[in-house]
Formats: sequence, C-alpha cells, structure tokens
Amino acid sequence: MHDKIRIFSGNSNPELAQKICENLGVPLGAARVRRFSDGEVMVEIQENVRGRDVYVIQSTCAPTNDNLMELLVMTDALKRASAATITAVIPYYGYARQDRKAAPRTPITAKLVADLITTAGIDRVVTTDLHAGQIQGFFNIPVDNLYAAPVILNYLKDRFAGQEVVMVTPDAGGTERARAFAKRLGCTLAVIDKRRTGPNVAEVMHLIGDVRSKIAIILDDMIDTAGTLTQAAKALKENGASHIYACATHGVLSGPAIERINASVIEEVVLTDTIPLGAKAEQTTRVRMLSVAELLGEAIRRIHEDESVSSLFV
Repeated sequence: MHDKIRIFSGNSNPELAQKICENLGVPLGAARVRRFSDGEVMVEIQENVRGRDVYVIQSTCAPTNDNLMELLVMTDALKRASAATITAVIPYYGYARQDRKAAPRTPITAKLVADLITTAGIDRVVTTDLHAGQIQGFFNIPVDNLYAAPVILNYLKDRFAGQEVVMVTPDAGGTERARAFAKRLGCTLAVIDKRRTGPNVAEVMHLIGDVRSKIAIILDDMIDTAGTLTQAAKALKENGASHIYACATHGVLSGPAIERINASVIEEVVLTDTIPLGAKAEQTTRVRMLSVAELLGEAIRRIHEDESVSSLFV
C-alpha cells in the first residue's frame, strides 16, 4: 500500500491530514502551496507521483474560495505529473447550502463547484455529512458521502450512559437525523418548530416533545452563526430541560457564533475536525473536538484496496 499511495494536503486542514496519514501509516506527501504577491495560488509537488493513487485532503471551508482554488490547482499539478488516480477527500464541502434555486435568478452553486472539481481532473470524491445528500448526483464521478454519526454517537454513549436524554432537532428538516441518533441511544426525540411571524420579526419557537428534567442534546449537521442553536437552547431551558448540550459534524462558527455560544445556556458543543477551530473557538472551554481521521483513513484504505465502503455509511 505504501508504494502506490500518496496523500497530500492543502492549507485548509493540515492537522486532520496528518492524523489520517498516521492512521494509515503513510507519510504526508511533500507539496508546497503558496501565494504570489497578488494572491494567485501556486503549487509545487515535490515528489514523484507517476502511476500513484493520490488522495488530496482539503476542506473547502473559510476562506472558501482560496481553499477551493488550492484543491483545483493541486489537482491540475498532480494530473500533469501523471498520477494514476486523484481522489479529493473533502471533509467539509463548501457551497453545499446552495443546492437548489431558493428564489428566482439565483445560482445552484453546489452544482457549479461539482463541475469545477470534475473538470479539474478528480476521479473520485470522499466527503462527510453533505448538507444535502442529493449533491452526490451533481457529480458524474463516484462520491462517497460518509457520516460522522458513529464518532459522535460513541462519545455521547460514553458521556451520558444511564442518564435520561432527549435528542432535539432545531428544525423539522433534521428530524430524520435526530430520530436515527435517538434510536441508537435508546432515548426520546423532540422537535423545535421554528416560525417567523413576519419579515425581520423575532422567531417563535414551538417545542414538540417532552424535555422536562431531561438532558437535551441539540443535533444539527453544521453550526454557522449559532443563532438558531442558541434560540433553540433558550426554548429548551424555558420548557424545563435540566442540561443542554449540542453536537454537529461541521463547526463553521462564523460571525458572532462563539460569543453567542458563550452567552447561552449550552454547557458543551461537540464538533468534529472536518473544519479546524478558529482562534476564538480554541479559547472557549465550551467546544469539544472529535476527530474523523480514523473514519476517513479507513475509507481511503478500502478504496485503495478495492474493498466495500458501504459499512461506513451507517
């Protein structure tokens, strides 16, 4: 395996790439990713990749456009260096929220990014918890959309064993995800129905389910500005929840997210390292990071050895 596989990383998440390499027992490939003075991306692959199966670890998180261009330019460099196959391992797929025309004359940017990735020469994509599963259909190449659920579930089972827990989805769209977690934890489910009473008017939260005197765990696929999350936590507290936690795969944590979390009734936010923590998030004690390196490493190993990866989807 070591002779035929090469793993490279852009600048978006080098710590995760290093963990994946350690998990596989493969050294991180030598590549220089830098900028010209005007901001253009320049990539130099500093080792032989001819005939090798190459995996590029790169989350397209903030700065999204820079990280996306790094992925595309690195792919072109590898293709021109005669790599046998190029697999993009994108733990967090940016622009995934623009997966449909939500209003007239708006783009479907998730499809545009899929076209860019395919045109650059990538043969396969491995990603984690796409915001919308149908984005897999935007590609004409194989896409493995892995789930971080096993990583988060293992932590929750150890942390809350024997305690009365309720899984909470902060919007109706996440009910299926929360129901799956509740089933595996053997706990109950609650749904927060969020409605606006008018344009620019505060949201009204209606809670469906019983959370009184229970540990409430809010579950979402990503946490961005944490507005919905902290409002949901407030509603849970008002309805008698004893303790409130939150977990998500992707910690975007943009804008006032950390300030909102610190000022909220949430005791702990559990995230995975698909996106590295920013400076503010590293300073707070309320954020706990779990790693998906073992999950992604196992996917890479199975793909390289032509084994099934279907068991990783549950």
